[in-house]
Amino acid sequence: MMQVYFLTPFPEMVTAVLSESILGRAVKKGVAAFHIKNLFDYADPPHYRIDDYPFGGGAGMILKPEPVFRAVDDIKNVVGDNTKLRVLFPTPDGELFSHENAVELSKESHLVFISGHYKGIDQRIRENLVTDEVSIGDFVLTGGELPGLIMLDAAIRLIPGVLNSYESAETDSFTEHLLDGPHYTRPEKYRGIGSPKVLLSGNHKKIEDWKKIQREEKTKIRRPDLWEKYKSLE
Repeated sequence: MMQVYFLTPFPEMVTAVLSESILGRAVKKGVAAFHIKNLFDYADPPHYRIDDYPFGGGAGMILKPEPVFRAVDDIKNVVGDNTKLRVLFPTPDGELFSHENAVELSKESHLVFISGHYKGIDQRIRENLVTDEVSIGDFVLTGGELPGLIMLDAAIRLIPGVLNSYESAETDSFTEHLLDGPHYTRPEKYRGIGSPKVLLSGNHKKIEDWKKIQREEKTKIRRPDLWEKYKSLE
């Protein structure tokens, strides 16, 4: 069972998401367990501050090292010092997250997501605790909860047994470096707009060939970078 820990000053932001949809199903099926660590619980009394002004001046506040280090220590006390922790810090200056990263994470037994806030986090956290600095795109959010949940969702759904049909995950976008193709369902015709006849033909070979062509054409137009990777494998 995958053990996942979220370190955040705003636990309510992740609680609802972790209990719904695919993530909630993973818990019910015994595939994963989620643990939320409130960083304020690891701050010093009496004020329980988790941020402070940056040394050297500058705008914004910095997440202090103590709450994060203590929360990770707390996790290690439970799982043991010899247990490998994959500690992820979502940040705009990290490596761009990809399907390949999701596949890697889906095979891990212990994931820790550090949700940054404010201007940044103390560099000692990044250098001594974090194993992966990851970005979900070239934009800035107010905190790391949403990016962390996105990465977790991408990974959890790849674990066999989470989705009702694992084939669904195997044919998603980015598998084989191709984007997903178009999909149709009932009714066969709606408001005069029909569905491709080949999908209703019952000829599985023609259907698979059609789907592959659709995926290739979409990838060629929308993601030339993926198309080049795909062509290089031929």
